[in-house]
Amino acid sequence: QVQLVESGGGLVQAGDSLRLSCVASVRTFHSYAMGWFRQAPGKEREFVSAINWSGSNIVYADSVKGRFTISRDNAKYTLGLQMNSLKPEDTGVYYCAAGLVRDLHNGNLYDYWGQGTQVTVPP
Repeated sequence: QVQLVESGGGLVQAGDSLRLSCVASVRTFHSYAMGWFRQAPGKEREFVSAINWSGSNIVYADSVKGRFTISRDNAKYTLGLQMNSLKPEDTGVYYCAAGLVRDLHNGNLYDYWGQGTQVTVPP
């Protein structure tokens, strides 16, 4: 069983920054693609960003490109998401995901998910 635990969410003002982290419970972390997804109340889960196991392939949703930066530290089994210039539209529960995935945008292909961490940016 792969367990993922997110942290770093909070309530911040528009224009501020947050850094999210996700820690994996397994030492095979380096072999998995990892991604961030978010879900606002009443809306479907939305792709945010993802990174393959080596870090050679990184993708972002257009809505966060230029503001968010994804990273991973395989030695520490962690995934990060640096979020700058936050907007009210970024509000939602952020989930990290892991899996042997090539189409990094498709959340349905990920096998493992964290419990989520809330990010709130009031208008």
